[in-house]
Amino acid sequence: MLEKNKELLKKQHYSTFGKNSGVQICRWTKKSLLNEGGCYKQQFYGIKSHRCSQMSPCILFCQNKCLHCWRAIENTEGTELTKENSDTPKEVIEGCITAQRKLLMGFKGNEKVDMKKWEEAQNPNQFAISLSGEPTLYPYLSDLVRELRKNKCSTFIVTNGLNPIVLKKMQKEKALPTQLYLSMNTPNKELYLKWHRSSCKNAWEKFNETLSLFKTLRKNTRTVIRMTLVRGLNMNQEQIKDYAKLIKKANPMFIEVKGYMSVGYARNRLGYETMPLMKEVEDYAKLIAKETGLKILDKHKFSNVVLLGKNKKDMKIKKL
Repeated sequence: MLEKNKELLKKQHYSTFGKNSGVQICRWTKKSLLNEGGCYKQQFYGIKSHRCSQMSPCILFCQNKCLHCWRAIENTEGTELTKENSDTPKEVIEGCITAQRKLLMGFKGNEKVDMKKWEEAQNPNQFAISLSGEPTLYPYLSDLVRELRKNKCSTFIVTNGLNPIVLKKMQKEKALPTQLYLSMNTPNKELYLKWHRSSCKNAWEKFNETLSLFKTLRKNTRTVIRMTLVRGLNMNQEQIKDYAKLIKKANPMFIEVKGYMSVGYARNRLGYETMPLMKEVEDYAKLIAKETGLKILDKHKFSNVVLLGKNKKDMKIKKL
């Protein structure tokens, strides 16, 4: 990793280690330690916010430069990773845990911290492989998931959908994560190209290939489509039918309809006025639910997110 990027990430409270890996303490991990609530993933799916590691084995490596991304995409390191410039799964896991413990050390002296939770947080059992960068670019991704599974840890992976071949490989190797997210922010090719500004040739076609693949993956993993709504750009009523076609093609277990937050580097691209209110997100989620035959299962006001699906009973993750 370039030294200037290491310094930049350090200022943003990341802890980087190895060749291209890093971890950051999520605000909801901090809140959970203070007994001030948990993240929407805890509410929806049953993971524990204080035991979650928000990490990446490929920080700043991505094919896209999405408008809504709060990360430092202007400092992208590249679009390809080799085994030579990647950390091994064991190095990633050990590095994450060591770095997370150091970042949590300061909380020990806070009288408001729940010490039982703090002790549990020293050994995370949920890994959100979505901090920064595109996880499917990491060449040891299958091995990383298997190693974490061996350690009785659940895994959430968020992908942009541009590497369907990697997802097929993970399926074949029985190495899909506990929950697989696909980011879907636009209803058509024209807006997709403007929004994602991808360096990948045939990006829209690759994305649609992943949509088609998605319905087969749910046999081996929990599948979620995540939509980030930006007022005035991708949440118009006339776009509903196009979204519904894409959703039906993928047939995910759940859809997270989430309002855009003007934070981090995204503030340089999209202003505060483009942030939808929770009511706007709910109203749009209702339209999507009606068009797709899904139901509103839950919502998390503080994260501005609504969960769609078919059955509430499927929401909670079974113990590994």
